[in-house]
Amino acid sequence: MGSLVFDESLNKISFLFRYGGLSLESKSRTTIQTVKIRLLYIFNSFWLNVDLAGGIYWFIDGLENGKSFIELTYIAPCIALAFMANIKSLFMIVNEKRIDQMINSLRLLEITGLNSKRVKKKEEIVAEEKSFLYCVIKMLNILNVIVVLTFSISPFILMFVNYMKTTELELMLPFFIIYPFDSYDIRYWPFAYLHQFWSEWVVILDICSADYFFFTCCSHIRTQFLLLAYDLENIIPDLGNSIRQKADVDFKKKFEEMIRRHQVIIGAARLLEAIYSKSTLYNFTSSSILICLTGFNVVAIEDVALIVTFLLFLSMCLLQVFFLCFFGDMLMRSSITISNAVYNSRWYTADQVITKSFLIVLTRSQKPCKLTAMGFVDVNLMAFTSVLSSSWSYFCLLNTMYKPYTD
Repeated sequence: MGSLVFDESLNKISFLFRYGGLSLESKSRTTIQTVKIRLLYIFNSFWLNVDLAGGIYWFIDGLENGKSFIELTYIAPCIALAFMANIKSLFMIVNEKRIDQMINSLRLLEITGLNSKRVKKKEEIVAEEKSFLYCVIKMLNILNVIVVLTFSISPFILMFVNYMKTTELELMLPFFIIYPFDSYDIRYWPFAYLHQFWSEWVVILDICSADYFFFTCCSHIRTQFLLLAYDLENIIPDLGNSIRQKADVDFKKKFEEMIRRHQVIIGAARLLEAIYSKSTLYNFTSSSILICLTGFNVVAIEDVALIVTFLLFLSMCLLQVFFLCFFGDMLMRSSITISNAVYNSRWYTADQVITKSFLIVLTRSQKPCKLTAMGFVDVNLMAFTSVLSSSWSYFCLLNTMYKPYTD
C-alpha cells in the first residue's frame, strides 16, 4: 500500500507550518521539538506585532495630526490583515488537539476506503479532487509571493522615480510604521526594511497555513462523501427484475460499515467547524473592511506602482475569502450527494428491511453538513456575496467621505 493521499496533501503545506512556528500532529512531537516550535512562533509573533503596534501608533498619530486620507487608508488594510494573521495562528495553536483528531479521522477514512473494492470511478474521483486542491494551493502560493515582492520592491521604484525628478535620495519603506528610532536614517533604514519584509512573510505564513489546512480538510471530507455516495449507489447489484436483494449477513455487514463511515465523515465536518468557527467570523468581518479599503486605494492613489501593488493585494484578499467560502460550499453540497445516491440505487429491487434502512439514511442525509462562522452565517458562496455586498457599501461610504477633501 502506497502513502495516503491525505498525507501527501499535508506534506504539500507542511513547510508553512514549519516556518510559521506552527505544527501538525502535536502528539507526535518530542519535548525538544515543541520547545523549538513554540520559540519560533513567539519570535515570529513578537516580530510581527512590533510592526503592528508601530502601524497602529502611526495611524492614531496620523488621525491626531491631520495625515492625508489616502495615507491613513494605505496602512489600515495592512493593520487588519496583521490582526487576521494573529487570530488565525492563535486558533491553530489553541485547537491543536482537535487538529490531531481531524488528521486521524481523515486518515482512518482513507484507509477504510482503500480496503474496500477498488474501481476506476473511485480512483478518478480521488485524482480529480486532489488535482483541484493542488491547483488552488499552487495558484495562491504564486499570488502571495508576487504580492509580497511588489510591496517590497515598490519603495525602490518610488525612490528611483523621486531621485530622477529631484536628484535627491529620499529613503522609503513598504509601510508607514513608527519605530523607537529614526527608520529613515541610513544607519537604521536597512534594519527597518528587513523587519517589515519578514513581517510580510509572517502574515502570509500564518494566514496560508490555517487556510490551506482548511482547504485540505474540506477537499478530503468532500472526497469521502463522494466515495461513500458511489458505494451506496452500487451496494445493491443488478440481479435482474425477478430476484430481490435480501438483507443477508454479507449485505448487513457492508451496509453497517457504510453507515459508520457516514457518521465518521459527519463527525469530521463537525470537528472542522469547531476548529475554524471563531476565526472564520473574524475573517468575514475583516474581509469586508480589507476589500473596501484596498479597493479605495486602487481608485484614489495616483502612483502607478502603488496602484499595481494594491490591485494585487485586492486580488489576494478576494481570493482568500472566496476560496474559504468555496471549499465550505463544496463540503456542504457533497454531503447532500448521499441522499441522491440512496435514491439512485436499486432500492426498488430490495426487500422491505433494506428499503426501511435506506429511508433512514435518505432522511438523515437530506440535512446538509455545513460550516458556520459561530452560527451567524454559513460558510458558502452566499456568504461570499454578502462580504462583497458589505464591502461595496463601505466603499461607497468611504468614497463619499473622501470627496469633500478633494472638492
